[in-house]
Amino acid sequence: MKTFKDTLKGLRQTLRQAAPPRAALPQPAVPEEADFRQSVGKVKPLKPDDRHHPQPPKPSPRPRKPSQGPALHAAACQEILQHQIGWFEPTHQLQQYARPGMPSATLKRLRQGNWPVCAQLDLHGYTRHQAQDALALFIHRARHRGQCVKVIHGKGFGSPQGEPVLKKLVRSWLQHHPDVLAFCEAEAGGRGGSLLVLLRRPAPGEIRDEG
Repeated sequence: MKTFKDTLKGLRQTLRQAAPPRAALPQPAVPEEADFRQSVGKVKPLKPDDRHHPQPPKPSPRPRKPSQGPALHAAACQEILQHQIGWFEPTHQLQQYARPGMPSATLKRLRQGNWPVCAQLDLHGYTRHQAQDALALFIHRARHRGQCVKVIHGKGFGSPQGEPVLKKLVRSWLQHHPDVLAFCEAEAGGRGGSLLVLLRRPAPGEIRDEG
C-alpha cells in the first residue's frame, strides 16, 4: 500500500506533464531612428572663410618664475636706501659722538664753544619724517655758513608713554650723516633737548644751495 507521501509525489509529476508550456513575454518594439536630414530640415553648409584660426599655445610644463622687474641703477638704490635710517627706533640714545679719526679733544672744544654757532634748527612739532627731511636740508645749507650748528629736538616728555622718540632718532641720523663730524649735548647734565653739531667744511667748488 502506497504511503501518502508517495501519492503526493506522483500527483505533482502528473500535474507538471499536464500543464501547458509558458509563453515567452512579448519584447517591446524598438522605434525606428529618425533620419537626421529629415529632422534638421533644409541646411546650407557655410562657405570657407579662408582665414587662419590659431590654436592657443600649450601651457609650459614648468611654471615660470615671477619677474623681479628691471634691475635698479646704483644711484637709484642709494637714493631709496638713504631714507631707511630712522624707520626703526634706536635701542640706545647717544650722549655724544665723534667720527673715527677726529682728534681726541674735538668734543671738549665743541662743548667749550670753540666754534661759534652759525645756524639753529628747532624741530618741535615735527613728525619723524618731516624732521628727517628738515634736518638733511638744514645741514646742507648750514655747511656754507659755518662749522657749528645747534639742533633743538626737545626732551620728548610729550611722546607716547613718556619715551623720547625724536630725541633718539635725531642723534641716530646725525651719527650716520656723512657731513657730521661730531655732536654733544648743548646743555650740561646730558638731559637737554638740544645738540651742538660740528659739520664738515664744504669742498672747494662745491655747489651751494641758496634756497
